[in-house]
Amino acid sequence: MINRKETKKIYVGDVSIGGDSFISIQSMTNTNTKDVKSTVSQIKRLEDAGCDIIRMAVNDLEDAAAIKKIKKEIKIPIISDIQFDYKLAIAAAENESDAIRLNPGNIGASWKIKEVTESCKFHNIPIRVGVNSGSIKQEFLDKFKGVNASSICLSAMEEVEILEKNNFFDIAVSLKASSVNLTIESYRKFSQMSKYPLHLGVTEAGTPKKGIIKSAIGIGTLLSEGIGDTIRVSLTSDPLEEVIAAKDILKALDLRREGIDLISCPTCARTKVNLIEMVKTVEDKLYTMDKNLKVAIMGCAVNGPGEAREADIGIACGNGEGLIFSKGKIIKKVPEDKLLSELLQEIEKIR
Repeated sequence: MINRKETKKIYVGDVSIGGDSFISIQSMTNTNTKDVKSTVSQIKRLEDAGCDIIRMAVNDLEDAAAIKKIKKEIKIPIISDIQFDYKLAIAAAENESDAIRLNPGNIGASWKIKEVTESCKFHNIPIRVGVNSGSIKQEFLDKFKGVNASSICLSAMEEVEILEKNNFFDIAVSLKASSVNLTIESYRKFSQMSKYPLHLGVTEAGTPKKGIIKSAIGIGTLLSEGIGDTIRVSLTSDPLEEVIAAKDILKALDLRREGIDLISCPTCARTKVNLIEMVKTVEDKLYTMDKNLKVAIMGCAVNGPGEAREADIGIACGNGEGLIFSKGKIIKKVPEDKLLSELLQEIEKIR
């Protein structure tokens, strides 16, 4: 049982972050935001895969104006990602963005920061601030002798304090590094300094092959310690892979059970079927299925049902035939060529 650190609860649209909220999954579009059709199409794919919150870059006023149009076509809330222009943050808020991602220290004069915070208060939307290892303020790099957890955390805390001085407290914080160990150390340190909800991620994690491993270790370690309220797996790939990986991390820690949890054996000399291809086929068919089930694909009819006795439903393959089982008990014996179709039929029957 994971005992989560108590944090302040904020709302991004109708999705709560922090407090006793579930751990939400985020991703970011890579379409041109003002291309409403393409952006909506991508977001709908992410929604179907289990994304709870979507972030998109707002680079100009045309992008900001597109937010209102996009919101009419999707179900999940939007975070507008702003770099340096305070006018874009205000425009995004006015066009019904559900949250803003920006660092107030990047937008200049104090009156600009005040205008942004007043707009966000008026529209009742939060702001996410934070740093990554490449955006630490020089003052903290000098003070703490380079990039480390102290320079990252103090740089992020400065952004928080700027908002607090403007009486703005609906804040989430991220502290990302491309180094897994530095990411873990930074979030651990900041979680002792603040009760604002934390957005977890390993930045610039890379391609799925390596990025999923880095993210699973970094995000998973922190979540297992009760640290973190919302997550993004950052990959150089289709954002759909980010959402699938994030769901798998949460399911591995029993923090969420939505969707199919597929387990399978690693194969050995007892395996008489092409289990690798079989598992891939089942995974492709089940990953968007809206059922809360554990499904097992096992290569050995002798040990399979026992090793996967916790599975709601599964198959154990033999030589030319296999067994369909549930909770370790055999339901029926099926010819090999009908194993997958019979399994899918049994899954459909489960309510």
